Amino acid sequence: MAMIFMREDRQMAGSEEKRGFWGGLREGLRKTREGLVRRLDRILSGKARLDFQTIEELEELLITADMGVGTVQRLIQKVDSTLRGGSGQGPDLIRSRVKEAIVEILQPREAPLEVDRARPFVIMVIGVNGVGKTTTIAKMGWMWKREGKRVMFVAADTFRAAAIEQLVAWGDRLGIEVVRQQHGADPSAVVFDALQAAKARSLDVVIVDTAGRLHTKTNLMDELKKIQRVAGRVQEGAPHEVLLILDATTGQNALSQAKLFHQALGVTGMAMTKLDGTAKGGILVALAWELGIPIRFVGVGEQMEALQVFRAREFADVLLGDEEG
Repeated sequence: MAMIFMREDRQMAGSEEKRGFWGGLREGLRKTREGLVRRLDRILSGKARLDFQTIEELEELLITADMGVGTVQRLIQKVDSTLRGGSGQGPDLIRSRVKEAIVEILQPREAPLEVDRARPFVIMVIGVNGVGKTTTIAKMGWMWKREGKRVMFVAADTFRAAAIEQLVAWGDRLGIEVVRQQHGADPSAVVFDALQAAKARSLDVVIVDTAGRLHTKTNLMDELKKIQRVAGRVQEGAPHEVLLILDATTGQNALSQAKLFHQALGVTGMAMTKLDGTAKGGILVALAWELGIPIRFVGVGEQMEALQVFRAREFADVLLGDEEG
């Protein structure tokens, strides 16, 4: 009987988590969804089959959602091949096939971050200035602290005094320790000291904030590589996650940033912020197709709970207006 109750409790918790995901994602993707759904309905209205004109209009629609030309061509090929030779099509079936093609691209990138693989689990957070790195770090820290984990923040963006101050302010607000040194200190030295302390105290998660000044990108990448090397010397396998933060409002520029950071550092996961501030949320589909890097989180608002674990099918459902009520 106890096992039954435990199973029911887990199911209820999962159901509540899913409802939270639906609600936040539905509102967060409102701009993208409204533009896509309205135009998709207009394109497919009264269409019995996927003809050449409809294909062209679909391509244009998906490209304007920032899915990228290559990704859109792949999507259309998938849709056309699944419909070809079928006994019927119609607007509902075509729309369903578009959604399934998006799911097929996104599903392999659905990989929640597992922080129990090491202690401490070290996350090196990277990305250009202004994408929301520090705020995302705060939201992750809040999430894991709620799960009972002991979290530490590391202020390794020593290039900007304001970045250190911002992380310290978040740490004070959330009750999370922040390891820092003075403005201008060697970032790798800050990381070295932090990881030594985290190991000695058996902390669960260490999240490292880093600089993102791309106007000096060569020096920046060298600095980030040094942080990686130093982390690995303190703890074997660290950093266990190189998490790239991208801003959805930058559209295709996010793809360029991702390629640059991945080539230099070997990105192991991505988080997409500010999906609530753009009508071009399709960039996430382009990133999934072009890079093949796991998508860990999506950010759909300012609240702490607005950073949510990425789920491919739910994302596609909400994107095309087919979400739960």
